[in-house]
Order: sequence, then structure tokens, then C-alpha cells
Amino acid sequence: MGGIGKLARVMVDEVHALSSPGSLVSQPASADAIRAGELVQVVGGPVVVGEARWWQVAVGSLRGWVAEGTPDRPNLIDASAPASRAWNVWSAITSTALPASVADLPERVYVPNEGDNTISVIDAKSLKVIRTLPTGQIPEHLTPDWDLSRLYVSNYASPFLTVVDPRTETTASPIPAASPYNLYFSPDGSKAIVMAEDLNRIDFYDRRTWRLLKRLPIKWAGIDHADFSAGGRYLLASTEYAGHVLKVDVVTMSIVGDLYVGGLPIDVKLSPDGSVFFVANQGRSGVSVIDPFRMKEVGFIPTGNGAHGMAISRDTRSLYVTNRLAGTISVIDFASRKVTATWHVGGSPDMLQVSTDGSQLWTGNRFNSTVMVIDTTTGKVIVLIPVGRQPHGLTYFPQPGRFSIGHNGVYR
Repeated sequence: MGGIGKLARVMVDEVHALSSPGSLVSQPASADAIRAGELVQVVGGPVVVGEARWWQVAVGSLRGWVAEGTPDRPNLIDASAPASRAWNVWSAITSTALPASVADLPERVYVPNEGDNTISVIDAKSLKVIRTLPTGQIPEHLTPDWDLSRLYVSNYASPFLTVVDPRTETTASPIPAASPYNLYFSPDGSKAIVMAEDLNRIDFYDRRTWRLLKRLPIKWAGIDHADFSAGGRYLLASTEYAGHVLKVDVVTMSIVGDLYVGGLPIDVKLSPDGSVFFVANQGRSGVSVIDPFRMKEVGFIPTGNGAHGMAISRDTRSLYVTNRLAGTISVIDFASRKVTATWHVGGSPDMLQVSTDGSQLWTGNRFNSTVMVIDTTTGKVIVLIPVGRQPHGLTYFPQPGRFSIGHNGVYR
């Protein structure tokens, strides 16, 4: 850690407007001046509170305290960082190396078939379905656990999550959960967060024991997709049928912000620098760019009819967006926030996954009973793989990254 007066980069959701460090009962600093990855001045510290070292930082007249980072929570201050250095929230997925705990597993694509109540298991090398597994009613998304030890299937019309053991490629005892449509994990691994869309609710669980922590009612219909802030303090979630985007504090498990964007907001992704969120909007045929600190739409990127699912390229420079009703995939450059390519792939591309080496995109053809594999260099369809009816939130497993934050396999 550098000395007082040096420039530092800081993640906004770890800054607290406090009179003293460590008093986490206070709300995070809400002023617009401090943003994720912004250069701030180190003006005091360190002060040791418990096991954490705290530094006082300032941007103009705003001051706050920030805890020093640790290897597994690199979302805090780095006072020795050069001024040119930029944060990359997704830096862990830029490698093609798999996590040690799953590096020995063969690469598979697990496809929940909404219309058949099954999972198709595809061998990623042979591009063939090698087995079919049963699920509950209306399986939606297939989610790797935070520690990658197992996979969960969100069964929209059943009161449980189907559990899949990726080592045996068989199902295990289910986990009770009410009307699960989607599943996320707090970046620190402590909470499992179930999007109970049909009940207009977010249910928080202890990830390890699955003990219910809190049920958070949502007054807007269609709570379904989300992504976390750089530090994991909050998530931004879409309400598909009401046109709202919500900011939810993961620690207090409460709504702390709301923005009406209209249309049908669906998938959500954080920018690599942590400063804005991208929200696919099927009703507006494009992607909203949202400043989460002001809860304001600061841009809109037209993509195509039915903008739906998103994935980040292996080099983290591009955002892939499926336009489900147009049968196209748009490529957005994060730096310029502009569409650089539109691939006409046909069918009804849905949720996306990137292969380990980044050379392929995988997506379910929601209304065509196939899985599509696309070359990320040319945008051409490599193959269509027959699966069950209405394939939805498939996952490519395993993938590079330190841990899973949920959905259909999003890693950090």
C-alpha cells in the first residue's frame, strides 16, 4: 500500500461515508463523485479495525473510508496503482485455464429443455448429445454453484432446484425453493439468491446450508435476471414485465434504488470497469446503459428485434447480445458502446455461453429445438445440435474464472 497523498483506484460499493472506519452500519457513500475505478486521493490511514485495514479517501469535498483488499476480494483500494491502470471486473475470465477443482472434467454443455422437463448433456468436442436427464416442471436456467461443485436447475413450475453432479453427470437430491426461475450467488459465496419470478419475490438463502434468510417482495412483475456490482455489495435486477430495473443491497437484502426503463428488460451485465450496467431490452430492441450510482439510463444501443441474452467475450472487450426475434447476434464494443458487428444466425437465439478458448458461442434456439454453435471470428453457424423442446438457459461447464455468480454460468 502506498503512502498518504498517492492516487488510488477504488470500487464504489466499498466506500463508506463514515466518521470513523469500520462502522458498516452506515450506508455506503451515495455521492456521484466516487465511482468504480475512479482515481481518488488517499488522505488518511491505515487504521486497523478488527482484521481489516481502512484508508480514508477523497474526491473533491467527498470523503469516505475504504477497506484494503484481500486476494479473494480484490474489490477494494490499491493505493500503489499507477494512474493509467484500469480495473477489469472480469479479469479472471480472460484466461483459458480452468479452475483447479474442475480442470480434470470434460467440457460439457448442459441444456434445460423447458418443453420436455429434461436436460440434454452435450459433449463439447464431439458436438453430440450423450445423455438426457430428468428435471422438475419447466426447467429454465442451469447454474453452476459458486464453488463449482455442482449444478442447479431452476424449475419454474416446481418447488425445488434439480441438482446435477458434474462428476457423475447424474441428478442428486433436489433443493427446496419456491418457483425458482433463476439463481445467483453473492460474489463472496455466502448467499444463494433465487429469483422467484412467478411469486414476485427474491428469496435469499445461506448458500452452504440453504437456510432461508429473507423473502423480499417485489411489487413489479417479472423479476428474473441480474448482475452484481464490482464489489458485490448490490445487484441490479430486471423486472421483465414491468419495465423496471431494481438496485438491491445484498447485505441488507433490501431494495435501495429503482429505475423505469420501459419495454421488457431481461439480461444484465456489468461493464469491465464496473462503472455501468448493460441491460438487454426485448421490448425496445436494444441495450440500456445504466449508471447505478444515479440510477439513470445514460445511453441506449439499438441492436435488433427482441434483444434478450448477453455474454462477455473471453478477452472482455466485447458484449454479445442475442436478438431473439430477429435471429441475429450483435457484438458491442465495451469501450465505444457501439455495435461493431451483426451476425445473421437465424432461428431464435436465447441465452449465451462462450467456449473455454473463446472461439465459439453457444445458444439455445428457443423455438426450434436445437442448440446453435457460432464461430466468434466469422459469426457463422458451425452446427445445429438437436435437443429437446424450448431449450433455454444452457451452461458450458467448466469455464475459466474463480467462482460462479450464477445465472447460466457467469464467472468472476
